[in-house]
Amino acid sequence: MKKFENIIIGFGKGGKTLAGALAKAGQTVAMVERSDKMYGGTCINVACIPTKYLENQAARSEALGGSFEERRERYRKAIEGKRDLTSGLRQKNYQKLDSLDRVEVLTGLGSFVDSHHVQVTMADGSTELLEGDRIYINTGSRPFIPPIPGLADCRLAYTSESMMELEELPERLVVIGGGYIGLEFASIFANFGSRVTMIQDGPRFLPRDDEEVAAAVRASLEERGISIITGARITQVKEQGGAAAVVYEADGKTAEAPAQAILVATGRRPNLEGLNLEAAGVELTARGEVKTDAGLRTSVPYIWAMGDVKGGLQFTYISLDDSRIVKSQILGNGERTTENRGQVAFSVFVDPPFSRVGMSEAKAVENGHKVKVGRLVVGTMPRAKLLGRTTGLMKAVVDADTGLVLGAQLFCSESQELINMIKIAMDAGLPYTVLRDGIYTHPTMSEGMNDLFAI
Repeated sequence: MKKFENIIIGFGKGGKTLAGALAKAGQTVAMVERSDKMYGGTCINVACIPTKYLENQAARSEALGGSFEERRERYRKAIEGKRDLTSGLRQKNYQKLDSLDRVEVLTGLGSFVDSHHVQVTMADGSTELLEGDRIYINTGSRPFIPPIPGLADCRLAYTSESMMELEELPERLVVIGGGYIGLEFASIFANFGSRVTMIQDGPRFLPRDDEEVAAAVRASLEERGISIITGARITQVKEQGGAAAVVYEADGKTAEAPAQAILVATGRRPNLEGLNLEAAGVELTARGEVKTDAGLRTSVPYIWAMGDVKGGLQFTYISLDDSRIVKSQILGNGERTTENRGQVAFSVFVDPPFSRVGMSEAKAVENGHKVKVGRLVVGTMPRAKLLGRTTGLMKAVVDADTGLVLGAQLFCSESQELINMIKIAMDAGLPYTVLRDGIYTHPTMSEGMNDLFAI
């Protein structure tokens, strides 16, 4: 048996960052990762980095145009490039931790024996028993597959992870689900040249977002040939030969969407398989997530959870901030918690990207705010015209009494950068006039703040 001050189960963003900090502070760390294909975590291997790489390559392909065969060849090269990118990042992440004297990386399935002991089962069946003063669960999440008849047996159905291993560009792609992951893949494959159909059960497109901006996003996607079907109930998935079809009911009628590939983008669930949390006494929420307090402690005081496995927003930068919160509990004064991390901005990498932070106009009114609303049509901006990226709409919501920014939704080129500026202003409690009256370089997308907040 090997004894460590810290055992981290899961080589994701939170885990690897915390491991480095603890080792730097002189503490011993065991990093347990189930798969040698997941060093560095979900983001760099099967999520953020590879999808954004493909998004970039798809946009280039769309600009080049050409026949479907030409686009198909560019797609094949993009998949090869994606594999090279993730392989290199994975190896660098492994070496970065493995090179630390106080960190030992073990590749195998980690399972609790009790609240202080973890057994690691390697690929060859051998085991290693670890004892830890403190243990951290950072095992992430995995795609959820809904119980649709025929779906589990369909060889042409993929998750967001397996979809990026598909080597042949499908002529027709059906996306099951209308969430952000599905939107990104729909945009990517449409730009590569696939005919894309999105099917969602909810009646409203992007229901959590501002209705006006959501309408602009939908219109843009539909102009690019993406068919969006809302309020549909999928009843069956059929496969015959080298093709498939998604059968659904909408508006009282039954229809079929043909496909050479089906993407199942219906959310993700905590990855708890094999952890044996019961043996450690770690409690779960009603949703099946690891239950934590504001300091990310579980029901066992010396066991913490970080990232997707604890529920909430599933972003790599949340996992990173989780590591800061845990570090504050272990090495600091414990002041940093989930309750004071500030606003969380996020971006959906459709083309152009859609980003948001804080409340929508409807949510702000619902919460009792008297609001002022700023709108900016992106096509009026000099930088957008220079880029030839004039699609989009910016919208900001301000408290009319205090002048504080309540939220913003930006559907435009470079929105993934602009939204962070608004987030910082919100966290700092700055009045909207700071953004309105700022002196920005020209021509840039950021100077749009002058007009967006001229309210």
